[in-house]
This record gives sequence, C-alpha cells and structure tokens, in this order.
Amino acid sequence: MSEPFSSPVETVSEIPALRKLVDAQRKQNASIGFVPTMGALHAGHVSLIEAARRDCDFVVVSIFVNPTQFGPSEDFEKYPRVVEQDLAQCHKAGADLVWLPTTEIMYPENFSTCVTVKTLSQVLEGKTRPDHFEGVTTVVTKLLLSCLPDVAYFGAKDYQQQAIVRRMCLDLNIPVEIKTCPIIRDTDGLALSSRNAYLSESERESALSLSRALILAEELVNAGETDLNQLKAEMQQLISSTPLLKLDYATIVDADTLEEISTPQPAMVALVAAYAGATRLIDNCPLSVDSAQ
Repeated sequence: MSEPFSSPVETVSEIPALRKLVDAQRKQNASIGFVPTMGALHAGHVSLIEAARRDCDFVVVSIFVNPTQFGPSEDFEKYPRVVEQDLAQCHKAGADLVWLPTTEIMYPENFSTCVTVKTLSQVLEGKTRPDHFEGVTTVVTKLLLSCLPDVAYFGAKDYQQQAIVRRMCLDLNIPVEIKTCPIIRDTDGLALSSRNAYLSESERESALSLSRALILAEELVNAGETDLNQLKAEMQQLISSTPLLKLDYATIVDADTLEEISTPQPAMVALVAAYAGATRLIDNCPLSVDSAQ
C-alpha cells in the first residue's frame, strides 16, 4: 500500500506489504539492511542509510515517530515531521524501500505488550526518562520482527539505546545483527540531532560545551589521568558553568554494562546529557584501550 503523495522511493505502510517485498528479495538471496528512524533526517541518518547500502543488497528505512518513548511533558506533538523531505533524502542515500507505519498499525486497539531490558534501562537516560527505553525496546522489537532484516543500523550518539537494543536482541534470540555507526558532527563539533532544530543561536553556542567536555575527558585520559572521579568533576563543572545549560549527567561508564567506573579500564565511554534551554541533548565519546595505559 503506497502513500498517496508522490515519492522518489517506493513506500509502504502496512506490515503485510512490507513483508511481501522483503520476502521477494530474500527469494533472490538478497541481504536486507534496515535503518529505523523517527524522520527529520539529517546527515547522521543519511550515514546509516549509506552504510546499509554499502553492506546490503536491499535497504529498508522506517519512519515512525513513536509515541510510547516520549514522556508526558516531552516533545511528541512538536517533534519535526517532514516526510517528503525525508523521502528525498532516503532516495538520494540509496534506500530501496521506506516503511511508513501509522500509530494504529504499530499499536492496534487493545495493544498491551511491552518489552523491557531491566538493568541497562534504569541508569543514565533511564533515570531522567523512566519510561523512555520501554517505549524504545517495544517499538524496535516490533520493527525488527516486522521487517526481519539481516542487519539493523543505529547511531552511536544514542549510546545507551544501541547497547540496550543489542542486549534485547541477544536475550530474545532476535536474529538480527546490530551495527553501530559513528557519530556525525556539525563543523562546530555539535553532534547532529533532529532536536538541534529547536535551539536558538545562543542555545546552540552553549550546547557546544557538551562536546568540549568530552574532548576534555579524552585529552586528560590520554595525558595519563587515572582519577576518573576528578575527571567527571571537571566535565560537570565545564557544562554547569555554561550559560543556558542545565546539566543532567557527565560521567564515565563501562562500555558494556554502563556501570559507572572510577579507574580506567580498556573499554569505557564518557557520556553527557544536558538541557540547552528546553531542549535535551546527549553526546558521548569512547575512551580507547590505549588511553587507559
């Protein structure tokens, strides 16, 4: 079932139509790549589609603004929806099919099932947004099982999200490889996000302190700093002292368990979150094995 507006790329909305097209590709031994999005596509999303295009024979992109991952005071209603622009970007980046399910398709009447990854969902973003990840894991499970791709592509900016999705697929035996692609940044260092569109000029300038705090963490660890608590304090101070920013967290965690750590280890990640005005922003930076010598 194609969408009524003119599109440069093939679109479907209903799950049976999606499965029929994907199954037809499988019968030709095509590998299936899948990029789940909420639309308002930017260069970060495009990089995921391009990665899928390089790796796979047939690329599916979904666009669905998922209501269950937004809290009651969050920005679901004003979240940017620019479907025709998104379809043009999907086509240019090499997508073969765009899936545009409706809320009624994803959450039919009497829908009552949720998927929860307990431990990983209770820290960091999960503390501030307690129902967020349940919404994410429920919808991603539905997206993956509806499409059943070989590989699904996620961005590293949402570090906790990709870790949770990876754990979920492992625990539930969902036969999809999760591939995490690098953060794409603007020329000034700000991690690309659909929510950046909400920022005023002054808020955007202040938001650069998030990436600056991560650069500080990387430089200090590379210089031999082993007191991670001191390092966290310096990251927190940098963000907290920036006008228009309200710090949520700035910390360093185990790359797999997301547990906070206080001494360097081979696989660790610096994570930051703050509000720039009313807009919540997140960012992160892996700290390499060589950094922890």
